[in-house]
Amino acid sequence: MTKRRNVKSSQKETTNYHEKGKNYLSDFEIKTFLEVSKRTRYPKRNYLLLLMMYRHGLRVSEAVALKKSDVNLKDSRVWMNRLKGRLSTEHPIWGDELRAIKRYLNSRIDNLPWLFVSERGLPMTRQAVSFIVSAVGVNAKIDNVHPHTLRHSCGFYLANLGYDLRLIQDYLGHRDPKHTAQYTRVASKRFEILWK
Repeated sequence: MTKRRNVKSSQKETTNYHEKGKNYLSDFEIKTFLEVSKRTRYPKRNYLLLLMMYRHGLRVSEAVALKKSDVNLKDSRVWMNRLKGRLSTEHPIWGDELRAIKRYLNSRIDNLPWLFVSERGLPMTRQAVSFIVSAVGVNAKIDNVHPHTLRHSCGFYLANLGYDLRLIQDYLGHRDPKHTAQYTRVASKRFEILWK
């Protein structure tokens, strides 16, 4: 008789994302979410913060670590310094985002190095960003939104456009493709050809 072992799955292992609930925002939900962010106490900062987190798939720690020197307005580029040993890359800045950055920076009267600062003149904290995301989610009537939802939303958006796994992997700074595969596995776009 062989002995059976109870094997518990590690929290760090990638799970089958098709068995999980939806953990990203649809295009419509993202548009609503960003519009609502323009009606917060610090609309220019909060809109830009949430737009960049979504558009560049930023983790909250990466967003609060951004510095003004990471943004190249002349060439419309931003350096994404990925944390947790991930792949850092330079991303393009699109027109609406560039205008939002300029509006926000023009409203600042400080010389602080961080891109996103609190009302006390300190870099934003993870807790502050979580609070902003949560409050905007409530006002947008979208349940269960947290900062990482924006990163997932970026991955699903790119997968639904049909971009290949490697491009999405590099864009999000994943070193291991298994972390990116969750987006391409459940992307609805690939099923659209089935009933033509």
